[in-house]
Amino acid sequence: MKLNQQFFRQTDIDDVPGLPRELVGYGEHPPRVRWQNGAKVAVQVVVNYEEGSEKTFAMGDQVNDGMYELPFAVDDQRDLAVESMYEYGSRAGIWRMFRIFDAARIPVTFFGAAVALERNPAVAAKLAARGDEVAGHGYRWSNHYEMNIEEEREAIKRAIVSIEKTTGARPLGWYCREMSVNTRQLVVEEGGFLYDSDTYNDDLPYWTKVHGRTHLVVPYSLVVNDARYIMGTGYGSPEHFFETAKACLDRLRNDGDDLGRMMSIGLHPRITGNPARSDALARFISYAQGFDDVVFMRRIDIARSFAEQVPKP
Repeated sequence: MKLNQQFFRQTDIDDVPGLPRELVGYGEHPPRVRWQNGAKVAVQVVVNYEEGSEKTFAMGDQVNDGMYELPFAVDDQRDLAVESMYEYGSRAGIWRMFRIFDAARIPVTFFGAAVALERNPAVAAKLAARGDEVAGHGYRWSNHYEMNIEEEREAIKRAIVSIEKTTGARPLGWYCREMSVNTRQLVVEEGGFLYDSDTYNDDLPYWTKVHGRTHLVVPYSLVVNDARYIMGTGYGSPEHFFETAKACLDRLRNDGDDLGRMMSIGLHPRITGNPARSDALARFISYAQGFDDVVFMRRIDIARSFAEQVPKP
């Protein structure tokens, strides 16, 4: 009987596109880091601002985006229900979230789709006035794996120019909707980014090599992430979000060692901008602010703080 040797393979093969996998990481002995004010846990709130840049028939895509509150889809024509859900995020949800951030006096990072910020300049002006960070989230909210390398290079270039125009500063971080095998190479090639977040593989930033050049990665997470309200097995109520976020923070504060780590929270104005879900977010922020060893930081500040404590190899 002839065996399929693929089932017994022990290593990756050389001719698969993309960078090598990084399976080992820090292992048993991660670096000891501390954040602002000597904090042990850096909580990093991300607002994914995408409304108005998603796939729609209205923008000529011949398809409607699927991140919607209900499992229904309209094919071959505009889906006004889905469009209006996204509009809720840009019309009402984002401003409710700004009120929460202002009341708590915390900085956040926006994963900003450039076209979304172009179409609502008041949001771009508000986040700039607050001093929030904008990391590039694509020119539009598109899957980069659907692009060839030249299309992706151009999309990154256009996003940088657009975000600098709407917010007054170019992005120093990058996070795709769905990365391609070329994304990290193109981010490093561009030369102006301090980090990317296109990975979910650690609770700390880390240095990696990209074609011989050293590059900083600040991982993201999809666990404490409001997409779980409407996708897959996730949150059935705001209490589930609050309980998950609380459990994550409690464990990071008492993780069996004396090491510092980061906690990522992913939000979307059309989802967490809902009053009930915003209430859970506000309660968690209040809970976290009750600890002296917890601090809220922008992603760029986490990157810089880490680089100072764990220098580039």
